[in-house]
Amino acid sequence: MDENAIDELLSRGVEEVLPDKETLKKRLMSGEKLRIKLGIDPTSPNLHVGRSVTLLKLADFQKLGHQVIFIVGDFTGLIGDTSDKDAERPMLEEAVLEKNKQEYFAQVENILDIKKTELKYNSEWLRPLTYKDIGEQADLFSVSDFISRDLIKRRLDEGKRVSLREVLYPLMQGYDSVAVKADVEIGGTDQRFNLLAGRPMQEKYGQRPQHVMTLGPLLPGTDGRKMSSSWGNTINLRDTPTDMFGKVMSIPDALVEQYATLATRLPMDTVRGLKDMHPKDAKMLVAEELVRMYHGADSASAARKDFDSTFSKGGVPDVVQEVLIGAAGLPLMDALVQAGIVPSKSEYRRLLSAGAIRIVGTDEKITEDWRPVMGTVLRIGKHHFVKIK
Repeated sequence: MDENAIDELLSRGVEEVLPDKETLKKRLMSGEKLRIKLGIDPTSPNLHVGRSVTLLKLADFQKLGHQVIFIVGDFTGLIGDTSDKDAERPMLEEAVLEKNKQEYFAQVENILDIKKTELKYNSEWLRPLTYKDIGEQADLFSVSDFISRDLIKRRLDEGKRVSLREVLYPLMQGYDSVAVKADVEIGGTDQRFNLLAGRPMQEKYGQRPQHVMTLGPLLPGTDGRKMSSSWGNTINLRDTPTDMFGKVMSIPDALVEQYATLATRLPMDTVRGLKDMHPKDAKMLVAEELVRMYHGADSASAARKDFDSTFSKGGVPDVVQEVLIGAAGLPLMDALVQAGIVPSKSEYRRLLSAGAIRIVGTDEKITEDWRPVMGTVLRIGKHHFVKIK
């Protein structure tokens, strides 16, 4: 019931609190233990720093004594949320989601106290629903509610297809709130419609409608676009300390304060002071803090030293990730993609055409006909090194 802590909870990185911030603050100040919900679909194997924004807010509630619920959307992921997409998202294969979701709970252990967290898969309550159940839930919303959303309206105006399947996603996310009896749901600004769907859904089932907290702005990736696994511009929670540090150093200078606010819990006085620092020093501070959060203080210090020796003095990191080339001569592109060093073959080709894959020592650009040589160290982009094994 610390008012200063509650005020920061309700303001740091917060765009909106619906229906209003004061009502939620009164409930928090009263000492009532609230149930706080966050759901993430396992559409890729790795959680990234963009996802950590909502996870950190969930942890803020947990530290104030509230019950947090982390839902991995193994069923909603099948349907696909297009809230932030310019085109229809295809249905994912169940096997892909099953593989991806296995690691999600482990990846949040550095953010949440897992022993005090309710961990859920939403297939538990969504898979048993019948057509009758879905029909009754769908009756709470009109088609105009759905198509009036900015992104959906734009797609329709451009003549792009909007499937009926996409209409189902907000219903399912809303029903998640019923299943876990949520008092508050957290999400990005792009999730506003889906988050609000939980309120009428809970009323239908005799529950008090949840508060909605949207966080933003959406965290950009290393190239300034929205952080997205499909674009290969992510800083993953499982990146090595060296890679994580280097990726933060590659973000545009203008984003450093946004990263510090949303993706760390550096004191806000420190965050506000970043604008008075040299951009490189500000990014070094934020990069070291991010590595500390996910790998510990020793690794953070070592990553900073690695970065200094590598990029200030033209060296190579002490620890370089190795990529294994098979006896059959696995092509470099396939080896890098399989190892998760490059997110996709299209991203590899983009790096190749940009001359962004080079041999350390000679600075020779890799071309399509280059064949891996054992022991060669490659520099991929600005801050990634791999050794051919």
